[in-house]
Amino acid sequence: MAPKPQNTIFLCEHFPVYTMGIRSKVPPGEIDRLKELGAEFHFTDRGGLITFHGPGQLMCYPVLDLGSFRRSVRWYVGSLEETVVRTCKELGVSAGTTCNTGVWVGNNKIAALGIHVSKWITSHGIALNCNSDLEWFDHIIPCGLVGKGVTSLSKETNRNVTVSEAAGKFLQSFSDVFQCEVKTGD
Repeated sequence: MAPKPQNTIFLCEHFPVYTMGIRSKVPPGEIDRLKELGAEFHFTDRGGLITFHGPGQLMCYPVLDLGSFRRSVRWYVGSLEETVVRTCKELGVSAGTTCNTGVWVGNNKIAALGIHVSKWITSHGIALNCNSDLEWFDHIIPCGLVGKGVTSLSKETNRNVTVSEAAGKFLQSFSDVFQCEVKTGD
């Protein structure tokens, strides 16, 4: 029997890229139009519709065995959202959840969430806007939500909140919400 893989969280920033989830439909010419802006374009097997990832955005990819926590996708999504809400609070931003997935400041999304779960192993994750160039979102309907906006930690606090600053707060919040020890590696 193979050893059970260790639960792992990957944190990173991406070069500009638009991604589409499994529910997305691509209008003719859309991919070329977005690539002309200077971003890559990729289809993914996560839930959700189109979004943007790029510099200034904390990307978190938890690869977890939910059997180690709770075998519930609904619990997992709620726990990820709670992690981001607590991270925002630690950085001086009052954020919350709504009937729409993700974390919100009023009518503006500060963090998108798109996951995939197979055999209770998670992939994909969270995109928290720290000091992102929000103009990238002007070229799409983020997450397919018409009439909703996007925001960032920097915009909400009127100061430069870096990915590095947010990452430490995020890992502490993750540890608290998931009731686990988070060890950082090289």
